[in-house]
Amino acid sequence: MDPFRRAQIILLCDLCKTAHLQSHCERCDINLCQTCVGKHLSDSSIRHKVVPYKYRKSLNYSKCPDHADELCKHYCEKCDLPVCSTCVSSSKHEGHDISDILEKLSSKTESLQKDLDELETRIYPRYEEMASVVQTEKAQLETNYGEITTIADQQGELLHREITAIVNQRKSDIQEMKNKHLSTLNKNTDEITQKMAELKQIMSDLKSILKSNDVSLTSTYKSRNSEFRTLPPKVRVTVPRFSAQKINKDQLNEMFGSLSPLSINTEHGDTIKSAEAVSSPPVKPLLDEPRVTAAIDTGYRPLHGVSCLSEDQVWTRGINNTMKLLNLQSELLTSIQTKSGNVPHDIAVTRDGDLVYTDSRERTINLIKNKQIQTVITLQGWYPLYVCCTAANDLLVTMISDDYKQSKVVRYSGSTEKQSIQFDDQGRPLYSSGSYTKYLSENKNLDICVTDLSARAVVVVNQSGKLRFRYTGHPSNTEPSFKPYSITTDSQSHILTADRNNHRIHILDQDGQFLRYIHCDLESPLGLCVDIRDNLFVAERYTAKVKKIQYL
Repeated sequence: MDPFRRAQIILLCDLCKTAHLQSHCERCDINLCQTCVGKHLSDSSIRHKVVPYKYRKSLNYSKCPDHADELCKHYCEKCDLPVCSTCVSSSKHEGHDISDILEKLSSKTESLQKDLDELETRIYPRYEEMASVVQTEKAQLETNYGEITTIADQQGELLHREITAIVNQRKSDIQEMKNKHLSTLNKNTDEITQKMAELKQIMSDLKSILKSNDVSLTSTYKSRNSEFRTLPPKVRVTVPRFSAQKINKDQLNEMFGSLSPLSINTEHGDTIKSAEAVSSPPVKPLLDEPRVTAAIDTGYRPLHGVSCLSEDQVWTRGINNTMKLLNLQSELLTSIQTKSGNVPHDIAVTRDGDLVYTDSRERTINLIKNKQIQTVITLQGWYPLYVCCTAANDLLVTMISDDYKQSKVVRYSGSTEKQSIQFDDQGRPLYSSGSYTKYLSENKNLDICVTDLSARAVVVVNQSGKLRFRYTGHPSNTEPSFKPYSITTDSQSHILTADRNNHRIHILDQDGQFLRYIHCDLESPLGLCVDIRDNLFVAERYTAKVKKIQYL
């Protein structure tokens, strides 16, 4: 018999043994002809999986270690291992739960698929993000350390100038003392010289009288010797001494400035929440009932924004060009007007405690230090909107183009642009155009969180600018649509955003999962900030009050 004919005889239906096979039941691991498929499926006690024979998945049954001629087609649940038919009937597995190995395989396959899905969609992308962040940090090394070196050079030049100024001042003092000394000696010399001239004249007159033997001159002469016996005052001037101090190198080092130590901390990695654990509670628990602990009357009508200077002092802005620093008792500590007289679009406090504000009309970003206003950035073709200060003391600024068709986030170090975030990986805009309302905040994990009012979404990207997620409100919300305004973050990497129209604050975790609302009888909450102790400050637009809320 030729090989082809022999192959055809082998590929027969396992049930009828006569017809050519066309299908395969993966559940039962048998080959079926077209006629026997229906008969096989009629056994409803088993969930069959019949596929065309060429698409079958071949199963590699393991050989039984105790019975070499048999395959393990069963599974002992108690012993947690595959077994053959002989093993099942033996006393070794008597009373044990035995299942079909294909059922076990199906369960295991589902578990493996879940693992693969989690690795592909949740775990591996986070590793990619971490690698991207490290690469970004490496790329910024030259710039960052170059800035430190420049500061050291500038400090050295400043110290040189100060020392030169001190030396020149001492030289000037020495010259002034020398001139005064000389003037004093000259004056004393003049007095002595004058007396000497008078003495010479008297001595000359006496000699003439003695030679003349003139009775009249001799009788009229009046002696002045008693006058000249008292010598003129002798002026003593002591030359000053220069007391050179020993240079204290340690003190000089301290005066010059010091470098903070290079801090290399290996932090425990974030635990990526599984699909079953996305709502697990944060490390620092949320209060069941957040409470208002203070209310500040700002005097603005309306109030636009707030930024924390400390746990008991906040900067505020409103409808006019004056920015106010207030305490918890509503007392005005200081105020300052914008350089141009325009209303500030936004304010933020730097890590050094200085105030930054944006002036959209002038296209400028301005720094207020010691009540002096310095314009640090002037834009061309873009209007600056909202601003925040990062952990690295950079500035993040949202801006919109002149034609209102583009929006982006730009990172600045000083006045130098370091990063621009505008498009996703597919080249699509991350942020909507045409809206001026795009507050932003950097999260503890260095994500950049932006409220996009036109898109009615919170848009979160990682430090490298890669989109992580968009939050569009609680899925079960039946109230008016979500319109996010201000946004802030806390030490637990929570994201808090003001839902002004619904008079509440949304709290999210760092992955965009909704945690809860804060109500506290809020009225049109607009501005938000969090202090170093995780107290939330909420600026209410129309009541013009800033409420301090404890929520953790």
